[in-house]
Amino acid sequence: MDTASWMIGDVKLTRIVEMKAERFPHWGFRNLSLEDVRAQAWMRPHFATEDGKLRSCIQSFVIETADRTIIVDTCVGNDKARQNESWNDLQTSFLDELAAAGYPPEGIDTVLCTHLHVDHVGWNTRLVDGNWIPTFANAKYLLGRFEWEHWSQEAGDKRNGEITPEVADDVMQQSVVNADSIQPVIDAGLHELVEPYHQICEGISLFPTPGHSPGHVSVSIKSGTEQAVITGDMMHSPIQCSLPHVASNFDYDTKQAEATRREFLSQHADGPVKVFGTHFRHPTWGRIVSNGDSWVFDVKDSDAC
Repeated sequence: MDTASWMIGDVKLTRIVEMKAERFPHWGFRNLSLEDVRAQAWMRPHFATEDGKLRSCIQSFVIETADRTIIVDTCVGNDKARQNESWNDLQTSFLDELAAAGYPPEGIDTVLCTHLHVDHVGWNTRLVDGNWIPTFANAKYLLGRFEWEHWSQEAGDKRNGEITPEVADDVMQQSVVNADSIQPVIDAGLHELVEPYHQICEGISLFPTPGHSPGHVSVSIKSGTEQAVITGDMMHSPIQCSLPHVASNFDYDTKQAEATRREFLSQHADGPVKVFGTHFRHPTWGRIVSNGDSWVFDVKDSDAC
């Protein structure tokens, strides 16, 4: 079972990994070369291989407070028809691992989707007797209002920058994702449309980080003197700390995504905030440290070293 937990003050944060991958940079990024990856020695061994592949994962985070149990992003999910062959018709033990970590689906009271892409909403639902039903039947599902309004209208032609084949596929697939992973939650009356600065409970709130998707949000955790952030897809790899101009193949607005990253990195550089990357492999968290005109993702205080 690939799980790990950390305390942020009195808040417990647990990761549940659905799958891992090692891929050449062109799979996920439109302007990143093998040479670029190899030049960032600090990325090895946790986030890159010696030959320049990027190490990543798909995972959920569970935030446990005194009175709330929140799952952030729900991965790809089982039994879903997906264009990405490695994500199609998955059969993983994700729910079993979630329960083994102490979080059976019926104990989750809040589901938060940082955005509505395929690998962040999959376990919103599960297949039962041929029907998609909400996995977390006792939870309120929080969906960004602007994010849902955009994708429900399939406004894929309003993006800034080159439309890569990956983005085109993503847009075409969104109607399928909406149908099997979002609409059943809405039909069950379990959803709530929220604004970018929504406060979930004391110490847990959202803040806008648009660019990767129109209404993308990240999650702020504050407890006592401790602070942490869950990035969502504001960054897909720690290499975007050193190379913030590097754009994901799946970014909706590449210019806005870069501006969002730069603002976040500059605001959090050399500070105490623990940054948890939604697609970052173990050790998953680190701190943003200035490095000349750029930054690095420093994991020396994490449990990896």
